Amino acid sequence: MRQRQNSVISPSSKPASRRPDFNSQGERDGEEEKKSHTSNFFSSTRNIFAFCLAFRIANSLLIQTYFNPDEHWQALEVAHQIVFGYGHLTWEWKKGIRSYLHPMVFASLFKILALLGLDTPWFMAKTPRLLQALFSSVGDLYLYKLSYVLFDCSVAKWALFSQLTNWFMFFCFNRTLSNSLETVLTLMGLYYWPSMRESPGKMPPVSRKWGLVIAALACAIRPTSAIIWVYVGLLELLLTHDRMKFIFLEVVPIGALVLGLSCLLDYMMYGSWILVPLNFLKFNFLSSGGDYYGTHKWHWYFSQGFTIMIFTFLPFSLAGSIKSERWKLSGLIAWVLVLYSILGHKEFRFVLPVLPIALILSGYALAMMARLGSPDVNRKASSNNLTKWPPKLRFAVIFLLATNIPMALYMSLVHQRGTEDVMIYLSKEAHNEKVKSILFLMPCHATPYYSTLHRHLPMRFLDCSPSEEKGILDESDRFMMDPVSFTSELAKTWSRPSHVVLFDSEERVLKDLLISYSFREIKRFFHAHFKVDRDLQASVVVYAYTD
Repeated sequence: MRQRQNSVISPSSKPASRRPDFNSQGERDGEEEKKSHTSNFFSSTRNIFAFCLAFRIANSLLIQTYFNPDEHWQALEVAHQIVFGYGHLTWEWKKGIRSYLHPMVFASLFKILALLGLDTPWFMAKTPRLLQALFSSVGDLYLYKLSYVLFDCSVAKWALFSQLTNWFMFFCFNRTLSNSLETVLTLMGLYYWPSMRESPGKMPPVSRKWGLVIAALACAIRPTSAIIWVYVGLLELLLTHDRMKFIFLEVVPIGALVLGLSCLLDYMMYGSWILVPLNFLKFNFLSSGGDYYGTHKWHWYFSQGFTIMIFTFLPFSLAGSIKSERWKLSGLIAWVLVLYSILGHKEFRFVLPVLPIALILSGYALAMMARLGSPDVNRKASSNNLTKWPPKLRFAVIFLLATNIPMALYMSLVHQRGTEDVMIYLSKEAHNEKVKSILFLMPCHATPYYSTLHRHLPMRFLDCSPSEEKGILDESDRFMMDPVSFTSELAKTWSRPSHVVLFDSEERVLKDLLISYSFREIKRFFHAHFKVDRDLQASVVVYAYTD
């Protein structure tokens, strides 16, 4: 694939000015395209936003699978507890290493649903992702705007194409993770930062202040976002002529204001003064607390994580990075990947904010193929007319769609959907008063919880909070090591639940024990075709107590 790109992108096609129109004729084409920009669909940000919003709404309704526990347990579960008075707060909230700023977004949504009497199982399950769809569409719009000011209209269109068709953005961007909102704020913030542009002098003075406010909000929501903004801030410090003003009249007061308001919110919710960023830093960086949930090799983001996320857009992104010569963007991606690689605990979602940056560079390569693959007289038409696209561009588009769409749909509709389906089922049964209490005999946080059930019923899951003493196994680990012994001991002291939920991989060894306690299978949900980090969990099974 990389050789194919090299055959299209010749050395003579390097940009000679801020706009990457590849040569003098291309530069004139770019200016003509800029002038004609006002006469088509992309002439209005309203059109672009409306299209992105419609796309993301459909996207959110197509997401029916389980990806990461934090989507439910660190956002929706906390919001549910705030509004309705019940919901499980994990150990992170007891240690004060998470801010209430992100959950309050969804708490506002739940409060509105409650006031309107719309807190039904469907609305409780679907509206959080629909709200995130609104935020995601704002992120898509700013990706287009950022690409446009960095390059031109053609690159912006192809960058948006890359963003909307990349499988991981489709799969993850609409989930209610703090990383998703962090990604939106990153795209917005980069648009306003002068240091990220080639001609920062043309920007209004207030732009940098907006960039600082957005950066501070991103850090308040997710402290590790500081990794991105330290890079951007250092660039600004090197390039600006008013360094003292930047530091003492902008960074310090804006940062202090946002931090102060965030701390005030946390004080109101925690009941005491807590500096969340400091606690977060102590746990995740100074004590390597995140390693409790598993570690990866230092090269994981390069060899697996980010490579899987960007998927078949990788060769285009690399070509765009080299040929555009926008080293600030490439440097930001490398900076984030390298710093996160130092940490032992690694996850896909941690580097989600720089995935759109890589897709902007992919858009550059695709725009270059559209222009350089046709005669000069047809360049503008070829970039806007599918039938006049050069063959290599048509092949590239078909290849990207053929590889990303099936992946996006499979991961969003099929893979690991059982744990979402079972909670929606139990929610409906609970509303019909057929469920009295639930025991989850599965790895901790494997399903949504009260935020989806939306009934104040006794529920119990296997705890996996980090122990103060090393070498002590938590409940979840002990159960997975010997399900029968653990469940037998638990049965001696439990208040017998009306329903038990477990994966089929454990059901095989627990079936006889459950039957002996008068439990019978009542429902089975497909979950996955292949294993992820444990034995294959092909289905989720519900057992009910029968007299």
